[in-house]
Amino acid sequence: MNKSMSSKSLALGGILTALTVVSVFFADIMPTNTLSLYALSSFFVSVFLIERGVKAAWTFYFATSLLSFIIVPDKTMVIPFISFFGVYGIIKHYIEKYTKRIIEYTLKYLFFNANVILAYFLMKALFEAQTLFKGAPLWVVFIALQPILLIYDYVYTLFIQYYISKLRRVLKIK
Repeated sequence: MNKSMSSKSLALGGILTALTVVSVFFADIMPTNTLSLYALSSFFVSVFLIERGVKAAWTFYFATSLLSFIIVPDKTMVIPFISFFGVYGIIKHYIEKYTKRIIEYTLKYLFFNANVILAYFLMKALFEAQTLFKGAPLWVVFIALQPILLIYDYVYTLFIQYYISKLRRVLKIK
């Protein structure tokens, strides 16, 4: 890798890291749009994955998770990024690269629902049912959240397509 390419790569990593951590930070301090900010933070991970590959994306994910944990005041607000949003683009990459559509959605839903169960019991244990789910039974939470993954995955795919076809050229990353 030549010197200008390595400095360009370093600059891209720095900018995307800052944007990711700022998104997670705002998810903590803003009273609304929390899920939108988490989703936005996950898009930056996918940009890094596209530009630098899957191994670099894992490093990016761990670095942004650690920095978010250090910077964000309420550490519990970093958990959604670490457990789901930050890693979703990488998981999506693996699933879509190696599976057929029915298996793809099955694996995505397994990953998503494992996160929902973990969040439900973690929040219930830590905050004694004063949870994000307002004490609703787990099966109600499951039913309510299933279409949200479908929408999120669809929007994520649209973002990736838009980034590759238009935004990448405008930003002159490649």
